[in-house]
Parts: sequence; structure tokens; C-alpha cells
Amino acid sequence: MNGMTVPGLVQAAAERFGDRVFLRVGGTTRTYAETRDAAAGMAGSLAAHGCRPGDRIAALLSNRIELVDLILGCAWLGAVVVPLNTALRGGSLRQALGVARPQFLYAEPELAEDAVAAGHHGVVWVAGGEDVPRPAAAPLPPAPVRPQDTAAVLFTSGTTGHSRGVRCPQAQFVWWGRNVSSALRLTHDDVLFNCLPLFHTNALNTLAQAMTVGASCVVGGRFSASRHWAQVSEAGATTTYLLGAMVPMLLAQPPGPRDRAHRATRSLAPATPGPLWEPFHERFGVTLVDGFGSTETNLVVGATPEEGRPGRMGTVRPGFSARVVDAALDPVPDGTPGELLVRSHQPYAFSTGYLGDPEPAPDSWRRTGDRVIREPDGRFRFMDRIKDVIRRRGENISSYEVESAVRSHPAVAEAAAFPVASELAEDEVMVAVVVRPGRVLDPADLTRHCARELPAFAVPRYIEALPALPLTETGKVRKTALRERGVTGGTWDRTVGRPTRAQT
Repeated sequence: MNGMTVPGLVQAAAERFGDRVFLRVGGTTRTYAETRDAAAGMAGSLAAHGCRPGDRIAALLSNRIELVDLILGCAWLGAVVVPLNTALRGGSLRQALGVARPQFLYAEPELAEDAVAAGHHGVVWVAGGEDVPRPAAAPLPPAPVRPQDTAAVLFTSGTTGHSRGVRCPQAQFVWWGRNVSSALRLTHDDVLFNCLPLFHTNALNTLAQAMTVGASCVVGGRFSASRHWAQVSEAGATTTYLLGAMVPMLLAQPPGPRDRAHRATRSLAPATPGPLWEPFHERFGVTLVDGFGSTETNLVVGATPEEGRPGRMGTVRPGFSARVVDAALDPVPDGTPGELLVRSHQPYAFSTGYLGDPEPAPDSWRRTGDRVIREPDGRFRFMDRIKDVIRRRGENISSYEVESAVRSHPAVAEAAAFPVASELAEDEVMVAVVVRPGRVLDPADLTRHCARELPAFAVPRYIEALPALPLTETGKVRKTALRERGVTGGTWDRTVGRPTRAQT
């Protein structure tokens, strides 16, 4: 069996680690050997239900054992799993199903009805029902899949527009496991806790990381800032995974005895603002580890827990190349912002493109859409998503840096910066903030604070306090929703020193 496929990884892990506990999800615990047997049994059940290699099987399932079985069973059979965001409804669900065109759908009861209403015409299996694929069927030998064959279609988060279906080959998951486990310095003694949804590459790849080194993996439910450290403690976790707004949300919680009542020592937390690193470590005893990776790529840029520097993604990892370019795709000098381009020298460590698009050359440079700076010491600093850059008075403003400055105000728990229309050309800077419990935010004081932290052209003009920021299921701020909301009657305007009426 080819070791650079998911079945090869599952088989090798079962042979090496056998009776060690691999997985805990919900009320189910599985050893490595039991996981291999479940994958083979699920493949047999899928085949008995009419699935064939190459078929696409969509899933609308929360983090539960049925979804893990489906993911591994599809890979074993040579079918393609399409785990969909369980928050999709209406037009967004219709769009994803129209792109993926699955022959089969495995869903929770209420989500199955939504999928049918959104236009799914194939076979539907309802979780908890009688006639659904289960690992109890006669096992099949692993299909002769190749490293380049598609194992999964994962949809991008869609925070800046329509999500796209990414073709993820078998080998990409194996490389994720090797690259991230190496960067995090994982061993067979580690327990990995990930409460991100399994339709997201971060959580999916935690399974591969554990298999690579023989660690245990605990798949949690939905992220809860108030219960996070209790869940980490209950899992016995040594390593956790955070994204997006999760770090400031945890810091915004009232201090309590759970803050250090756990075994965790490190957390993979990409794009965490530098000023939050030390407060996070001092309070929770956890070292944050940054890096760059995406659904389309792999861990191209990163650092180990010892190498990390606040606000720096790290350096280029072995097996990859990276460069920073201008709008014409020409390289820019160190210290100059530009778009990050990446290339893999590891066979099929990157996706094979988007559904509906031709496959890119395996060794081609890939555009990331991220605006970064490469510093003279080789470390990369994240600036912004290219689509989130705010253009004001001829200057490019990093929403990421504005957010960092706003969050450093003692009354602010969370912040999101985004452009809104100006009476003149270009943009105005607006921030939506969530106020810390027990605090009162004075917008004028916040702008004075920002004026000490930012250049004058980057100081927000508009400020609005919200009960919560709109988030995706993976903790990323939905800036599209904030831009569409724009300036409202309750938005504070720095130019007049008071709330202003909604503008068009």
C-alpha cells in the first residue's frame, strides 16, 4: 500500500501503535487498530449502499463519530468525502451543493431537510436512521488509490466572498500530518484537543498529526470561551488548536481557577496578534505557535514552540519555497509588503485546484491572497488578507494592525476593522468592537488610544459596539457581513464626536 495515502497512513499507524488510544469523540473511544477496522468496515458498508470509487459523498454532520467514520471510510474506498459547513442554509447551501454535485448525502435530520430543499437530488442518509452506512459491514481491503487522487473536497470559509470547493489529494493529508507534527514537536505521549469543526482542514489534519506520531486525538464540540479550559482539562490535552477570534475571546473571560488547571503547554494559533502572546502565556501557561497554511496548501511557513516570535508566522519550512511579490508578481525587497506566493517540493502536498478549474502544475507557484512582509532574518509577518486591505488617503492600511491597536485598549475584548465608503474617494476605516464585561467604552478615548498606536491615516473614523462579532463556524470574522452592514445610526463618527445617521 502506498504510504502517501490516507489508507496507507491508517494502516501504518495501526501496525505501529495497535492498542494505543487514537480517538475520542462524543462517547466513543477507539484504538489505532479499531480505527483501521472501522475504516475498512465503513468502506464495505458504503459499497453495499451503492457507493463506488470516485463518487462524492457530502456530509452535513457535527463533530461526531459518524463523520470520522465517513471520512476514513471514503478514503479507504477511494470515494471523495465532501464535509460541508453545518451552518450553510438557503442560497449558500444551494451554491455548495451545486458545485460539489454529490451522489450521496449523510446528514443530521434537520440538515437533511435543508439539503433537499436546497436542491440535493441524490441519495440521503439521515444520522440515527436504520438504513445508514455503519462500520459493522464486511470489511474491504483498501482501494488502490494514488497520492494524487482526490480524498476530500473542502470548501473555503467564504469570509470574503463565495466559498470554493478545494480538491484535496490523498497525499496532502499525509504531508499535513508530517509537517505540523514536526513543527509542534509532537510525540506519542501527546493528547491533541481540537474543537474546530471537522469540515475545516485544521481539525481534519489533527487526525493525521496524531497518526503520524501515535498521539491521542480528542475531537471536541463547538468552541466555548467560558468552558474551553474545562474541556482541555477533561481531555487531558497537552496541545490545543485555536483560530481567528478565539485567543482574544479567551483573554476576555474573567480569570478563574480553570485557567491553569490543565496539562496543555502549546497551541497552534495562526495569525494571533503579537501583543496577545505574552498575556496568553502568563495567564494560561500555554505557548502560542504561529504559521501559514490554508485549505489549498500546507504548513509552508511556521515555527516550533521554541522558535516562535510574537506576531511572526515563522520561516519557510523544509520542502517549500515562498516569496513576496507586488501586483505585477515581481519579487519585492525584504521589509516591503506584498502578496505571499508559495510552492511545494513535496509531491501533492498542495491541493490540485478548485472544482471546475483545471489542475495547476504540481510545482507551480500558488497565490495565497495574504499580504505579508518578509523580514531580513527570514521570518514572515502577516499584514492582512489582500481583500481586507483598507485604502485611505493614498495609503494601504492593514486591518490586522488596526485591530491589534484597538484590542490593546483595556475596555475592548474583540475588534474587527473594515472599509466603508467615504464622501471622497477611497475608504474610511471602521471598527466593530465587543466591550469587555463590566467595562464602558468611550469611543473618543479609543480614538485617542489608537492615535498613540497607529499612523494618523489609520486611526478609525467610525466605531460601533456590538454584542458579538459575526463569526464563521471556524471562528473567523465574517467581514463581508460587517461591510454590508456598514455605518448605522448607532455608529460613532470621530469627525463629529457623536453617533451619525446611516449613510448610503
